[in-house]
Amino acid sequence: MHIFSPLAGSVGRIGKATAFLALTLALAGCATVPPPDDSMNFAQTQLQAARDAGAADYAPVDLGFAQDKFQQAQAAMAARKYADAANLAEESRADAELARAKARLGAARAQIQSKVQDNTRLRAQGEQAAAADAPSAPAAAAAPAPTEDMPAPASTELSMPPSGGGFQTLPDNGQQPAPSSSVQEMQP
Repeated sequence: MHIFSPLAGSVGRIGKATAFLALTLALAGCATVPPPDDSMNFAQTQLQAARDAGAADYAPVDLGFAQDKFQQAQAAMAARKYADAANLAEESRADAELARAKARLGAARAQIQSKVQDNTRLRAQGEQAAAADAPSAPAAAAAPAPTEDMPAPASTELSMPPSGGGFQTLPDNGQQPAPSSSVQEMQP
């Protein structure tokens, strides 16, 4: 006779569920991040753009950081550590962009410095040409006269207007009016 117990059947189901769960977890553990090909390609493109911009001359440290991170990303790709490779590729891209920006800034500064030197040289040539074309005059005559500050007006000119009120009109015949004595009387 065969005895069928409800407990014996549930143990089999629990074992099957546990096995299914273990298999699912094992398969999930094998599922990895896909290879970051786009990130690697973009990082490599930025590295090349930084080199083309002259980062080796103007930002060698930042370019070195970018190249080191890219090599580490390539090693992580080879080891199939795709998450690490993606992170390293992103860091490489950022360092390469920084190196490129610094290189462009350095090149612009060098160009400005070159233009300043050209302007200085041309200014000196212009001054030499002007000195050679000028007639030989005494040095005192060639130098501009020193400018002095305008003296302040006398205190009598700053006093109150005559008590006759307001403005005075000039006579039509072109004569100047006589100075009023009231202005002088008000002075202490």
